[in-house]
Amino acid sequence: MDRRRFAFVAIVSSGLLAMRAVAGAAGLSNADAALGLKTALERGVLAAVGLLGRPDGFLGNPQVRIPLPGFISDTARFLRAMGRGQQLDELELAMNRAAEAAVPMAKDLLVNAVKTMTVSDARNILAGGETSVTAFFAQKTRDPLAARFLPVVTRATEKVGLAEKYNRVAGKAAGLGLVRQDDANIERYVTRKTLDGLYFVIGEEEKKIRRDPAGSGSAILRKVFGALK
Repeated sequence: MDRRRFAFVAIVSSGLLAMRAVAGAAGLSNADAALGLKTALERGVLAAVGLLGRPDGFLGNPQVRIPLPGFISDTARFLRAMGRGQQLDELELAMNRAAEAAVPMAKDLLVNAVKTMTVSDARNILAGGETSVTAFFAQKTRDPLAARFLPVVTRATEKVGLAEKYNRVAGKAAGLGLVRQDDANIERYVTRKTLDGLYFVIGEEEKKIRRDPAGSGSAILRKVFGALK
């Protein structure tokens, strides 16, 4: 066995041993632990996409509704007094509708993250806190999902004249340090908030499974997360 192959085998073997230790401590087989984790991941994905990827999924949910960025929000009262209220409402509606349209595009990337879960990922999730699944998804999918969401968000917001004006003014303000760089572009702001909302809902589903495995309706989730309680 050459040195590189030996090193690879050693890494995999040590990972499997660690996984066995975590699963064994909970009285679970490796197969049960892995299946339970993947089921939890898929449940979170389906719940998030189902709740958010529909009309009013964002707009009608105060926990994830995307507000006007701070630069506009801070001057909203003044702008409404100047007769710009309809434009503000149109922009907020467009932002949230863009998020609702983008979320279904996340499903395949999130499911693929489940399929490519490593022994190390599984070990960290099994032994982690109540949002370790959410952290896993964010680490694996945030950047590619941002790239996928941005064009959808851009097509929705570019139809609203106030969005272009916001980008122009906020871009200059950001150069003076008056606006956060993350908030200086409306499309990137909405994309970030969409991802935040998506991971938040996945996290809420994970918390429910961890707190009440019996209520999940899944035998393997009851077995895995019930043993860890």
